[in-house]
Amino acid sequence: MADEPQKKPHLSALVGHTNGLTKPASLAATATRSTGGGGGGATASSKKLVIKNFRERPKLPDNYTQDTWQKLHEAVGAIQSSTSIKYNLEELYQAVENLCSYKVSATLYKQLRQVCEEHVKAQILQFREYPFVMHRSDSLDSLLFLKKINKCWQDHCRQMIMIRSIFLFLDRTYVLQNSVLPSIWDMGLELFRNHIISDKQVQTKTIDGILLLIERERNGEAVDRSLLRSLLSMLSDLQVYKESFEQRFLEETNCLYAAEGQRLMQEREVPEYLHHVNKRLEEEGDRVITYLDHSTQKPLIACVEKQLLGEHLSAILQKGLDSLLDENRISDLTQTYQLFSRVKGGQQILLQHWSEYIKNFGTTIVVNPEKDKDMVQELLDFKDKVDHIIEVCFQKNEKFINLMKESFETFINKRPNKPAELIAKYVDSKLRAGNKEATDEELERILDKIMIIFRFIHGKDVFEAFYKKDLAKRLLVGKSASVDAEKSMLSKLKHECGAAFTSKLEGMFKDMELSKDVMVQFKQYMQNQSDPGNIDLTVNILTMGYWPTYTPMEVHLNSEMIKLQEVFKTFYLGKHSGRKLQWQTTLGHAVLKAEFKEGKKEFQVSLFQTLVLLMFNEGDEFSFEEIKMATGVEDSELRRTLQSLACGKARVLIKNPKGKDVEDGDKFIFNGDFKHKLFRIKINQIQMKETVEEQVSTTERVFQDRQYQIDAAIVRIMKMRKTLGHNLLVSELYNQLKFPVKPGDLKKRIESLIDRDYMERDKDNPNQYHYVA
Repeated sequence: MADEPQKKPHLSALVGHTNGLTKPASLAATATRSTGGGGGGATASSKKLVIKNFRERPKLPDNYTQDTWQKLHEAVGAIQSSTSIKYNLEELYQAVENLCSYKVSATLYKQLRQVCEEHVKAQILQFREYPFVMHRSDSLDSLLFLKKINKCWQDHCRQMIMIRSIFLFLDRTYVLQNSVLPSIWDMGLELFRNHIISDKQVQTKTIDGILLLIERERNGEAVDRSLLRSLLSMLSDLQVYKESFEQRFLEETNCLYAAEGQRLMQEREVPEYLHHVNKRLEEEGDRVITYLDHSTQKPLIACVEKQLLGEHLSAILQKGLDSLLDENRISDLTQTYQLFSRVKGGQQILLQHWSEYIKNFGTTIVVNPEKDKDMVQELLDFKDKVDHIIEVCFQKNEKFINLMKESFETFINKRPNKPAELIAKYVDSKLRAGNKEATDEELERILDKIMIIFRFIHGKDVFEAFYKKDLAKRLLVGKSASVDAEKSMLSKLKHECGAAFTSKLEGMFKDMELSKDVMVQFKQYMQNQSDPGNIDLTVNILTMGYWPTYTPMEVHLNSEMIKLQEVFKTFYLGKHSGRKLQWQTTLGHAVLKAEFKEGKKEFQVSLFQTLVLLMFNEGDEFSFEEIKMATGVEDSELRRTLQSLACGKARVLIKNPKGKDVEDGDKFIFNGDFKHKLFRIKINQIQMKETVEEQVSTTERVFQDRQYQIDAAIVRIMKMRKTLGHNLLVSELYNQLKFPVKPGDLKKRIESLIDRDYMERDKDNPNQYHYVA
């Protein structure tokens, strides 16, 4: 018969001996073999694996908990005393896990806390024994104390990390499941906070020491920044940073910079002071990065900004902004803008002073009549300067741009009409032939800049009047440097002021173009004449409404000129019947051929100069009275003409007696010995220079035109409204009129229209007007 396997009882296998504890196997296996029935031999059958629970939980050996804790206690003590641990760390970890598996976790946590607390309590003694000198001036004593507290903290952190690594299983199971309990690390922080840092003397000494180090660093001394970083990090970790340190730190910072701001504002110039403020802000920003808690950044920087900037905004600007702007100190202005932008209300006060500076500086340019000669160039330079400052220093801030425009408009109109007149003359100087200062591109840029200044002017009609007069001279005397530049300026004015503003100016150009066509036809007409004559005549036909008003002057032309005039008149009126031609002798000019001992010359002269010089074909000497009688030129005009011929650089005539001014009785002799390096000589046309009378008459014409415009506007408004109160009428007029006007002037025009029966006052209410149809 086959051997029957021995039947085994259920067994609890004990494996994994650790610290005398037998770890229960989780499974017990039983192998059985089925046997056959009756006395015959057993038949083999398949094996079955049956898994059953333990009948009872294995128990811990006696004194296991106590012995294990003793080992753990020794290990913790070794860590705290910085000596070597007798046991393997893995073995200790396993011991904690075993204890936790048998519900000893609560006791274990309590025991661990107690051991740690006793150790931390013992640490306070070293600080209590430490001499407490309450004078912050004793920096050496303070520094030693800080190093000691820092070492204690570093040791504590290192110890708690080691302890936690051993008791990790406890931390991740029992502590994690009990929300009320702090983790082992947090427990360590709590103990250190409660027993060391919360001690009044230790905390005071620590904070005083930290503040003393920071104060020394602010005074320029080198300090141990890593020590500061470690201590402040400790305060943050212990959650006492804000209450114990930050509040006192900010108070002391406030006091320091308040005193420093007051002192340095007295001692230093503005650029130096601002440089110091910037340096301080950078230093404090660096402190935040290096050792302060990040949460301190906002209140700290705000404190520095308030005490060094916010309290002195007006004083800084009053003391130094004007000189910075006068000297164009770009980097200092940039720093001013950047610093003022950091402070609440800083930009606003900078804006106010910026505006005041522009108004004051601009007023000195505009109001002083002695500066009239250079006014426009100074305005352009000033505008370039402020534009550059806005772009580079003020970061193209729209508020600064808009206020600059308002300020320019304010000061440039403090002196009515004159800036408009001078701008027109400046444009004339740039567009006139002989202006070699600029290329076409540069000229275009100059015109663009002038248009910007032009926009600020209220009395644009004054500009138009002077511009039209100067344009007429350029076109008629052929002095225009470039037709393209002229038309470019015209298009700029049209874009700025509308088509009505430039319609007459455009008409002037049209007249010049039509005149060229007429002259082509006239030359063909003259070729068909039997006696074409030896004078080459060019005529410009001007439409009276487009051009400035010229006073006609009757002069005595020679017979050839008169004959030629009549030929042209016949030719022109033959093509345009019903038109009337009026000759403007003041605008005429000619080219004369002359012979001297040195040889032949050509003179480019005005018509009046031509009439005087032609007399010397009949004789060599004439008196002033004889010339006046023969030419018929008006007295003052003749004196200027003779002055140009006898007292200028090209002296074709010799005046007797010599002198700069032409007096009655002066005699003039033809200068046969005249010499000049050029063949064609242009003799300055003194009569074309603008006189004071011309300026006054131009301005008066503008005022006269304004009266007509005011009258037309009043009638237009009243015709539409029928009845209107005085104030409403005046308000409507201000909206419609494009030039500055005083209320008194408007009242005069209203009275004038009432007298002329265009409107009438209400019988019951004198401030009410009715339109008279």
